[in-house]
Amino acid sequence: MTVSPLYRDPAAPIDARVADLLARMTLREKVGQLNQRMYGWDAYRRRPDGEFELTEALYEETDRFEGLGALYGLLRADAWSGVDHSTGADAQTGPALAHLVQRHVLERSRLGIPALFVEEVPHGLMALDGTVLPVNLAVGATWDPDLYERAASHAAAELRARGGHLALVSALDIARDPRWGRTEECFGEDPYLAARLTEALVRGAQGDVDEQGRFSPDKAPVVLKHFAGQGATVGGRNSAESELGPRELHEIHLPAARAGVRAGAAAVMAAYNEVDGIPCSANSSLLNGLLRGSGSGDRGWGFAGLVMADGLAVDRLARITGDKVSAGALALNSGIDLSLWDEGFTHLAEAVERGLVKESVLDAAVSRVLTLKFRLGLFEHPYAAAELPPPSPEAGRSLSTALARSAVTLLHNRAGVLPVDPARVSRMAVVGPHSATTAHQLGDYTAPQRPGTGTSVLAALNRLTLPETEIRHARGCALTGDDLSGIPEAVEAAAASDLAVLVLGGSSARTPDTEFDANGAARTIVSEMTCGEGVDLAGLRLGRAQHALLDAVTATGTPTVVVLVQGRPHAVPEAAERAAALLSAWYPGPWGGEAIAEILLGHTAPTGRLPVSVPRSAAQLPVHYNHKDTEYGSYADEDAEPLYPFGHGLTYTTFEYGAPNIGRDGASCAVEVTNTGELAGRSVVQLYIRPLRTTVWPRTLELRAFRSIDLAPGECRTVTFALGVDQLAQVDGDLERAVLPGSVEIRVAESARGALDAVPVIVTGGPAG
Repeated sequence: MTVSPLYRDPAAPIDARVADLLARMTLREKVGQLNQRMYGWDAYRRRPDGEFELTEALYEETDRFEGLGALYGLLRADAWSGVDHSTGADAQTGPALAHLVQRHVLERSRLGIPALFVEEVPHGLMALDGTVLPVNLAVGATWDPDLYERAASHAAAELRARGGHLALVSALDIARDPRWGRTEECFGEDPYLAARLTEALVRGAQGDVDEQGRFSPDKAPVVLKHFAGQGATVGGRNSAESELGPRELHEIHLPAARAGVRAGAAAVMAAYNEVDGIPCSANSSLLNGLLRGSGSGDRGWGFAGLVMADGLAVDRLARITGDKVSAGALALNSGIDLSLWDEGFTHLAEAVERGLVKESVLDAAVSRVLTLKFRLGLFEHPYAAAELPPPSPEAGRSLSTALARSAVTLLHNRAGVLPVDPARVSRMAVVGPHSATTAHQLGDYTAPQRPGTGTSVLAALNRLTLPETEIRHARGCALTGDDLSGIPEAVEAAAASDLAVLVLGGSSARTPDTEFDANGAARTIVSEMTCGEGVDLAGLRLGRAQHALLDAVTATGTPTVVVLVQGRPHAVPEAAERAAALLSAWYPGPWGGEAIAEILLGHTAPTGRLPVSVPRSAAQLPVHYNHKDTEYGSYADEDAEPLYPFGHGLTYTTFEYGAPNIGRDGASCAVEVTNTGELAGRSVVQLYIRPLRTTVWPRTLELRAFRSIDLAPGECRTVTFALGVDQLAQVDGDLERAVLPGSVEIRVAESARGALDAVPVIVTGGPAG
């Protein structure tokens, strides 16, 4: 009787299954498990009859290592991959394509080891017919981890329903320089806000695991990107160096990753940048020491999951090692388990034979890859679960719209021009390059959309305003360029109206004529592209024509509401000065126009709060609120304060905050919040600390808690915050997080700027030494 090997027994402990399988593998097979060499769209082609067939490139790759460790982007569709609805797999055909590829991999693998299918899920599944969510900067503006958790759960279910397994999601980058094109992928400038949203991402996407750590079939393990410090690259330039000291790294750039790891994240991706001269993909102290180490506190986080390299990051190490064989060895020794498109990891067998890598180090990496496959149940269920219904597109649209609605931020509202009063506004002009399009609402890393998907601001206002409201439209100008020929038409529309809605902003839309680097970053700037990976800016102004349109429309004297649809905070002080009202809508997704229109018309009140400080100009940078508490001087030629502070956001009512009160045990802080206006509304109550006497040099303010509260007119409620380690700890002289001796001010307000003026209460942790 043939005895089934232990690794085939689903009841056996995963560690035992991994050890049994590893002992049966050849060196060649082990190396294959650490490689993710192919672009997934090169693994198949679509025949004229609509069916898929596999390519010679896939056959060669699976023959090379007698199987396949992982495959990136099988479902990806965009201008870089060249995949669209005529060539790629949509919601209906995606599972069949994944089945076809996986079956081939299993047939080529002597031991029947399935492949991991790895997909981009930056703001929803980046695949044909995948639900597009607002970008991360918009998620940050919601200050609503619970809503984001539900959206992440939906995205994971879409991924698994199509046969995908592992979700790549940006979460760890902190937006310290808005000139960086990938600012849209950040939750904001604050580590605490990013940490709470990262936890929500992990909870939503991965869900609860069973006693062996196995994921449910509708949940997806997450790769948190990018570890660490990528949001602080010099000059806001993509993949540039990060001039970070260890304290800045620990205080600002590591808390989100630490929170994600503690929430159970399955994997992290090492960043492109270097920290103090050491590339993250070659940084053993970062990956093997801090991340995987077993020390207490920040000496080691005890992470047992997978570490993936970013695209071609391993091969970049050849610049310092001299060749790609030694580059692969350096990355593996430093803690990288899985490469992405690199050649270096394909030579790991040679590296072992040359003594550059111990086979025990390679075995540890292979074990982590295999563990993830067992946790996904791929050995028992290598294909998409047919019995699980795919998530509802309607539910996806509802979640996307809810995020967009919660993210729209009202920055000012002079004379109460909003919400629109139908008794005063019977004629409305809707103008601007963003007014009648959905293509520029989507953000980078977005699959092609079917015609008719989404709602523009113009379409939503036409649908939602009263039938007797006359709406005039003129584009006015393009997002980029100097063509001013359309401005007179926009001026005419505005002048003949009671209210003008001027929709300006940027775009991360990629087109087929865009040239890309081998890692997918845009190499040439074409069309109206102003943001996204590879599109960094030296300045933060809108295009010349947009500024001319703003000047001309506001000069008509018609009250003008300016809406900025953007992937980074642009510096538009003219809008703050001249517009009757100003809103920011960070790339709100396909149905963002609907969310914006609902808020303009008062169908819902704005609840968004700024996740970043808005600068007056690029010359001010940096303007993040949580700088060191030194005697900052102003500029001789410009105000040093941001145009709008972190945490700021108005609604259609007003609130009054009482003085904070510390509980008798010192473990809580309570504050009364009263709605002093005539409409219901939501206040996002923000708790900041301001260290006074302490053993390390403090920051001016640090966000340490927040809570949203909905109040009816005249209603007063008490909001209570815990005051524990998460609220009071600082990074000490040894880079450990601890509640330090000394005293700390607690300030509760509606924004970081408001916190500076708020009445503080002092908590003492002991005598400073």
